Amino acid sequence: MKKETVAEITAKYGANQADTGKSEVQIALLTYRINELTDHLRVHSKDHHSRRGLMMLVGKRRRLLDYLIKKDILRYRAIIKELNIRK
Repeated sequence: MKKETVAEITAKYGANQADTGKSEVQIALLTYRINELTDHLRVHSKDHHSRRGLMMLVGKRRRLLDYLIKKDILRYRAIIKELNIRK
C-alpha cells in the first residue's frame, strides 16, 4: 500500500492525517487491503498463502467492527454504509 493512499484514507476517516488509531481509519485501511487482495486472488486462484492472509485481515476487520458496535452504534452504521461492507 502506498503512503499517499494511507494518508488519503487517514485524512478522510480520521480527525487529521496522523490519526491512524481511530477504529474507522483502521477499518477503512483493512477494507482497502481486502479489496486489493480479493482482486489479486481472482487472477491467481491457487495462491493459498495470500488467501490465508486475506482471511486474517477479514477476521481483524470483523473484530474491529464488533468493538465499534459495542462502543458506538451510530459510528458503526456510518462506516458500514460508507464502505459498503455487508453485515
